Order: sequence, then structure tokens, then C-alpha cells
Amino acid sequence: MRHRSLSILIFGLLAGLLAIGSTAVKAADDPSTGKWKMDPAKSKYDPGPAPKSTTTTIDSNENKYKVDTHIVNADGTEAHIAFDAKTDGQDYPLTGVPNADTISVKRIGANTIETTWKKDGKTVMTTRSVISSDGKTRTVTFNGTNAQGQKVHNVVVYEKEM
Repeated sequence: MRHRSLSILIFGLLAGLLAIGSTAVKAADDPSTGKWKMDPAKSKYDPGPAPKSTTTTIDSNENKYKVDTHIVNADGTEAHIAFDAKTDGQDYPLTGVPNADTISVKRIGANTIETTWKKDGKTVMTTRSVISSDGKTRTVTFNGTNAQGQKVHNVVVYEKEM
């Protein structure tokens, strides 16, 4: 009887460790996670001008989406955009964007994330981020209004840095 109880205990512990391990692997395998560098030749900014460079670092899993972006604008000035949100569609603080103060994030599929940027509760921008099937390219489409009140339709292509 004692041997059977010990076997059940060991089986339970192994099952628990496997569950934790598979969650860690799942988070590490999220295709959004990593460092992404804008490819200016493949990106289109309307209105322009395009930034000189954009590098985005993402830490993501099925429940969260943390983004840190460094931008060197066409005029050489720098900007830093950051947010840490759950993928639950609720509003979370967004910093570094003059015409937005919150962001909501929804995971549409394993390779697709949609965000909504708001200023004082009013939507000013939406994005759709799609990771290619090979995991090497991330394309983000921006639709909305910039801080100058101009309509925006940007398609920004990023390559994953290894």
C-alpha cells in the first residue's frame, strides 16, 4: 500500500513538472518574441517620411504582450514607445506616443496580434501585426490618425534579428 501511495505521489509530481515545462516551452516558442529591426526598403509610410530606423523588442506569450521600441526619426530625433499589456482587450498604459495614452491588445491567432491605441478613451490608431510562417518577418499595418491629425496608413516590415 505504501509503495502504491509513493507511486501516485511521484506520478503527480512528474505530471505537474511536465505541465510547467510545456508552458515554458510554449512561451519561448511564441513567434512574436524577440528583437525586430525595420526593413526600410520593404516598408511604406503614408504620410512620410519614414524613420531612419526602428528596433522593437517583444516579450510575448498567449496571455501577455510587452513591447519596447526605439525609433530614430527622419530628422534624427529619437523616440521610445513602450507598453506591457495582457492580451485580453482591456486598456493598458502606453508611453512615448504623443496622441495616445492607452493600448489594448488582442491575440487573433498564433501569428497575429491586433492593438487599439486610444487618447482619452477615443481610438486614434489600430494595428495588425502578422508574423510570417517561417517566423523571420513581422508585418505591422497601422491605420488611424497621427498627432498632426493626418490620416495614417503605414505598412512596416520588420526582420527578426538572430
